Amino acid sequence: MKKILTIMFLLPLAMMAWAQGVSAFDQLQAEPKKSYGTDYPYQLSTEALTKAPRGYKPFYISHYGRHGSRYYWNSMLYNELSNLLSTAHEKKQLTAEGEAFYEKFMAAKDELTTGVSELSELGWQQHQRIARTMYNAFPKVFKKGGNVLAISSLSGRCVLSMSAFCQELVQCNPKIEIREQSSRFTLDGVVPTDRQNPVKHKFPKSKPRFENNRANFNFTDSLGEMAVRRVFTSTEGLPGNLHHIGSNLINLYTSLSSIGHEGMMGNIITDEEIVKRWESSNLGSYAWVFEPRYDMIPILQDIIKKADAAINGSSDRIADLRFGHDTCIGPLTVLMGINGADTDPEDPYEVKNIYQNWQTGKASNIQLVFYRGKKGADDILVKLLLNGREASLPVPTQQFPYYKWSDFKQFYTARCNSVKDEGAGE
Repeated sequence: MKKILTIMFLLPLAMMAWAQGVSAFDQLQAEPKKSYGTDYPYQLSTEALTKAPRGYKPFYISHYGRHGSRYYWNSMLYNELSNLLSTAHEKKQLTAEGEAFYEKFMAAKDELTTGVSELSELGWQQHQRIARTMYNAFPKVFKKGGNVLAISSLSGRCVLSMSAFCQELVQCNPKIEIREQSSRFTLDGVVPTDRQNPVKHKFPKSKPRFENNRANFNFTDSLGEMAVRRVFTSTEGLPGNLHHIGSNLINLYTSLSSIGHEGMMGNIITDEEIVKRWESSNLGSYAWVFEPRYDMIPILQDIIKKADAAINGSSDRIADLRFGHDTCIGPLTVLMGINGADTDPEDPYEVKNIYQNWQTGKASNIQLVFYRGKKGADDILVKLLLNGREASLPVPTQQFPYYKWSDFKQFYTARCNSVKDEGAGE
């Protein structure tokens, strides 16, 4: 009996290791831009998917995607850097490298300040590619056409991401009928925390346990100061303090690959330097997505409700698509425990093994693919793809990456019901 219990305990860990594959640091070595975290521009997965059990065919997909690559979300970054660099240029306080950066930044200034928070061309292309990849990976879902509902947050970049995705699906098969909606009526299923959501929620918040041991994490970050020294001969008389200027330079750097301006900053900051600070920034990201995880319960409930309708025939949809933000897909990843993201380790050095912030990058997405067996079979199977890769869930299974829908539904219904919504009924 003890041996059986040991196996049952180790099985989920083995599945998690299989799902995550290569270690975080090895992945960073292979793709340094992953160190950009939530600024990481989506890259299509080329990994082969596990063949479904014999007799099972996909028939329905439930999806949540973050908007694609965009300009920086806040105009303050561009405006502050414009003021800072212009003042330093006038005062002759720029290094040669800083002067080259100044010229390139000012040449792009109008574009940057106009584009604040808007979807970039790359962001549009990302969702086109994800849609076509989904279509090609699961042709049996789409080959006869059918109805699809796509809902989006009220943000323009999300609406355009939805449009890119849906247009590509219809290009793949004109028989697909898609209803697109960006409305307060559907916010509960895509961005429950939106202030305009007519359904009010108040879920409990809690910090991750590693925060109690944060002092045990040894890290000194000097990149901001180094970047400042590379740009300015002196910061005397310039607007902003040293720390804030350094943060702005780093934030600009990690955002440039999303808008086609890589190289603007020369060697002021390098990918290798961003990699060195990744584990620390990942800790901050995990705390950020962990605390509001229960706020995403309405999205998970929407997933369950719509999947049930597709399974029992009360809905004729072949897919339900949702387009939102990192503030939703990140906490949803923790709520669902994808690849162990709900583990909540006490050791800050363990966090990187259960959550990597690039998984919440631009155009990141969750896809739940549903399979039906032969006629008369009761079992519906579901598997989850995180950014195109098969991922593990804290649901018991004997055929990973496939899970019984009945087990999935029971597990997550219980998880949702275990958390009290003090705002319900307001």
